Amino acid sequence: MTQARSFLLLCWVGTCCFLSYNLVRIPVLALFAQSLGAGPERIGLVVSASTLTGVLLKLPAGALSDIYGRRLLMRIGALAFALPPFAYLFIGDLGALTGLRFAHGLATAIFAPAALATVADLYREKRGAALGWYTASTQAGALFGPVLGGWLVYAAGFPTTFLTAGLFGCLGFLIFSCLRLAAPTPRQGAQGFRPVLADMWNGFQTVWSNKPVLVTSVTDGAKMIANGALMAFLPIYGLSVGLNAGEVGLLFGAQGITSFLSKPVMGRTSDMVGRRPLILVGLLICAGTFILIPHSASLPTLLVLAAGFGFGEAVISSSTTALVADLSYLKTMGAGIGMQGTINDIGHAAGPLLAGMLIAGFNYPSAFAVIAGLQLVAACLFWVVIKPTAPRG
Repeated sequence: MTQARSFLLLCWVGTCCFLSYNLVRIPVLALFAQSLGAGPERIGLVVSASTLTGVLLKLPAGALSDIYGRRLLMRIGALAFALPPFAYLFIGDLGALTGLRFAHGLATAIFAPAALATVADLYREKRGAALGWYTASTQAGALFGPVLGGWLVYAAGFPTTFLTAGLFGCLGFLIFSCLRLAAPTPRQGAQGFRPVLADMWNGFQTVWSNKPVLVTSVTDGAKMIANGALMAFLPIYGLSVGLNAGEVGLLFGAQGITSFLSKPVMGRTSDMVGRRPLILVGLLICAGTFILIPHSASLPTLLVLAAGFGFGEAVISSSTTALVADLSYLKTMGAGIGMQGTINDIGHAAGPLLAGMLIAGFNYPSAFAVIAGLQLVAACLFWVVIKPTAPRG
C-alpha cells in the first residue's frame, strides 16, 4: 500500500469516526441533556465530561504511541468511536449520561494524538499541508455530524440519531481495519510496567520543559475555550431566539464547512509564510466573531458569524499542530502532540463550565465577552513568547 493511499484511507477513517462523534455531540448532546432536566451548569458539565477524558489521557496516549507505535493506539481509539453511541439508547438520567460521555471521550483521547503524530511523521517536508488535509477530513465529520444530528433529532428523535452515530463509528473502524500503514519504528526499550512508566516519564519531562511547545499548546487551548462554549450553549441560545434544532445544526454546519474548506489552504500557507502570523490572525478572528454572536438573533447573521469563527479556527489549528511538531524532538513527537491535545481539552472542558457559570450569573453577552477576552490575552502571550525557530531533530 502506497504512502498516498494509506494517507487517504486514514483521512476517511477520520471523517467517519468524527462524523459519528460529532453527530452525538453537537447539537444533540445539549438538547438531550436538557430533555433529561439539566440546567445550564449541568449541561456544561455533561458536554465537558468527554473532554475531561482527553485531559487525562491524551498526553499518556501520545507518549505510548512513541513507545509502542501509532497503529495499536489508533486501533483502540477507533473501537472507542464505534461502540459507545449505541449505549446512548439506554440512558435515562443525567448521572449515567455524564458517565457515558466520559467513556466516549476515550475515542478522541487515544486516537487523535497517534493519528496526528503519524501524519507529522509521514510528511515532514510539507507537514502543514498534510496536517491541514487530515484535520480537514476530521472537520468533514464536524460538518456533516451536526447537520445530520440536528435534522435527525428534529425529524426522527434521539434513538434514531444515536443508532446512526453508531453505524458511522463502525464504518470508520472497518476502514481502519483495511489500513496497512507503514508507521515509523517505535522506540526500543526495556519491557515491563515500570520501565514503560519510566520511559513515559522521561518523555513527559522533555515535553513539559519545552516552553515553545507549551505556550503554543496553551494558545490553542484558549481557542478551544470558545469552541467548547459554542458547542454547549449555541444550541440553547439558538432555540431562545426562535431557531429550531435543524437550524441550529446549520450553524454548526456553517462553522464546519468553512473550517473544512480552509484548513488545507491555511496549512499550505503556513508552510510558506510561517505558523506565527497565522495563529495570531486566527485568534483575532475567533475573538471578534465570538463576541458578536449573543448580539445577533437572525439566522443569516448567525450563519455568517459561525462561518467566520470556523475560518478563524481553521487558521489556528492548521498551524498549531504543525508548529508543535516542528518544535518537538522527533523521539517525543507523540508526547508533544499529546500534550497539545491535553491542554486543548482542558480549554474545551473549561469552555462549557465557564460559560455555564457566567450565563447563570450574568447573561450571554457578558459570558461571551469574557471568553473572547481570554483569546486576546492568549494572542498577546503567544506573539511575545514564540519566536521563529527551526524544527528540532
